[in-house]
Amino acid sequence: MRIGYARVSTLDQNPDLQLEKLRQAGCEKLVVEKASGGRADRPELNRVLHDMLREGDTLVVWKLDRLARSLKQLIETAADLKARGIGLVSLTDAIDTSSSGGMLVFHLLGAIAEFERALIRERTMAGLAEAKRKGRQGGRPRRLSEKDAAAAKALLAHGHLTAREVAARFGVSKATLYRHLQFGTLQASAPHDR
Repeated sequence: MRIGYARVSTLDQNPDLQLEKLRQAGCEKLVVEKASGGRADRPELNRVLHDMLREGDTLVVWKLDRLARSLKQLIETAADLKARGIGLVSLTDAIDTSSSGGMLVFHLLGAIAEFERALIRERTMAGLAEAKRKGRQGGRPRRLSEKDAAAAKALLAHGHLTAREVAARFGVSKATLYRHLQFGTLQASAPHDR
């Protein structure tokens, strides 16, 4: 039996392309996982690997990166499947581990993919370090300017408005207001929300 496994990273992504390719490859059962490749816990993949696949079956994926988080995990998964008499096919990578040539290509492509991820990581870290050296700060821009935060703090100190009312005047949530003001003692002295 050919069992297809598809994974998309977020709830917004659509697995239809992967599922169509898996159907065209003759998969009799299809399993979809909506989880990041970085997550260690992927219950649908575990169900396929440990509960569904039997000797003589073939696991079919659209691409190798759908299956594992790292080269080590990819090789371990392939070795486990091979030891249990289960084939592995990657459609995009044109890999079929039932042959020795397929296993060789599998290892080479897995190594290249791992190398590519390492290069991306290195470039990202270098870019962040350079931005920090130039005084740039990453992350989302602040919702309140220092001037607005000072005005909001003054409004709260007077005690005529609740934190929710002050936050509404500045177009932010109460939690955002508190974060910007870094409340401690002032929070306790502010009037309670109505």
